[in-house]
Amino acid sequence: MVTLARRRKVLPRESFVVTIESLNHEGRGIAHLNGKTVFIHGGIPGETVECLYTRLFNRYDEARVVSVITPSSDRVAPQCPHVSFCGGCSLQHVSMASQIRNKQGVLLEQLQHFGNVTPESILPAITGLPYGYRRKARLGVRFVHKKEKVLVGFRERSGRYVADLTVCPILVAPVDRLLTPLSYLISSLSVSEAIPQIEVAIGDKAAALVFRHISALTPEDCRKISDFAKTYGVHVYLQSDNLNSVYRLFPAATEDKNDELLSYHLKEYNLTFHFHPCDFIQVNAAVNEKMIAQVLSLLELNSEDRVLDLFSGLGNLSLPIAQKAKSVCAIEGVEAMVKRSRYNAMKNNITNFTSSNANLTQSLQPHAWFQENYTKIVLDPPRDGAAEIIDAIAAKRPSHIVYVSCNPATLARDAGELVRHGYRLAKVGVMDMFTQTTHIESIAQFVRN
Repeated sequence: MVTLARRRKVLPRESFVVTIESLNHEGRGIAHLNGKTVFIHGGIPGETVECLYTRLFNRYDEARVVSVITPSSDRVAPQCPHVSFCGGCSLQHVSMASQIRNKQGVLLEQLQHFGNVTPESILPAITGLPYGYRRKARLGVRFVHKKEKVLVGFRERSGRYVADLTVCPILVAPVDRLLTPLSYLISSLSVSEAIPQIEVAIGDKAAALVFRHISALTPEDCRKISDFAKTYGVHVYLQSDNLNSVYRLFPAATEDKNDELLSYHLKEYNLTFHFHPCDFIQVNAAVNEKMIAQVLSLLELNSEDRVLDLFSGLGNLSLPIAQKAKSVCAIEGVEAMVKRSRYNAMKNNITNFTSSNANLTQSLQPHAWFQENYTKIVLDPPRDGAAEIIDAIAAKRPSHIVYVSCNPATLARDAGELVRHGYRLAKVGVMDMFTQTTHIESIAQFVRN
């Protein structure tokens, strides 16, 4: 008989009391006990808390708060009844002001650690609603035999299972209250065990649910789903394979594919953006509007500017910029989004805009559009950042570069390179796009020396 070399350690049943010293990047409290670091879910710096161990490791341990002995002034009551086990949020017990301070601290620390740069000034944080803000999400779905129930929601904090949720205060209405009805609906289908996820997308005028199914739906299944859509006033799409397989079930699809698009409106710019439920959009509408205004301000645009927008998506930044600049060239790696941006430009009568598809992880030199002169550049890369093209961007010598980031570590790395190329990090600030979570979005202005 072979004995396993790594056996999970037996957890102590006794609770322990510690004082939380700080928060880590995952929003867990940090404390030390008997010379060992303990990461504690639910703790806030300065608090004395009673805890129970949840996992033991050689170098550190994990625990959760069972009672707060001395609460912090930053502690607030969470609004979600599932906050103790759902992994969708980790900071609902922390005040909004404290969340922002922590995120700003992490951003500045990363800039120094990974880029060896310090900003000249800190921008006021861009914030929005604490709840009911998330208009784009991917919900996990799983039929659990032991519970004889279909679970719909985000994953548990451990990340292994779908959390047993009834509501989600983070989601925009009406989807925030549809988790239980969706559970009942899927339980009634012949393919209740073959629907792994539901994509949520909410526009100004309609909410859409995209059902991913890995087994064929029967006509009766489709009727039930359509009846659900009618009852709750949502649009429903079905996806049997890749994104090319997605079509709208209710309301019935038409020959015009653009008829299946949702939309959101930017009042300040009188622009309407059309998007497919599977397209990328910024999840927080209020923060998105403020972000656009901040980008335009940091670019310091004038009517003679020729702007290059990299990772441009459906034109969320490009089209507002086009209203103030001479021209905008938008470059995006996903062909479908390039087509969407052109459609949005056409629908909004924006004529000083061009859009092209390009792989932005490879050299930009072969592209004709890159041979043009640009006075200013804006980029909004994915989490990996823009390391492959930073040198090329700097070589164009634009007066201003505005960098929108969803990962402070890669922003910091790229900031260090831009500074090395003769730019100064003039301004930087956080955007609370994902309130109640540790996710940090930020924006930075680089000015050529």
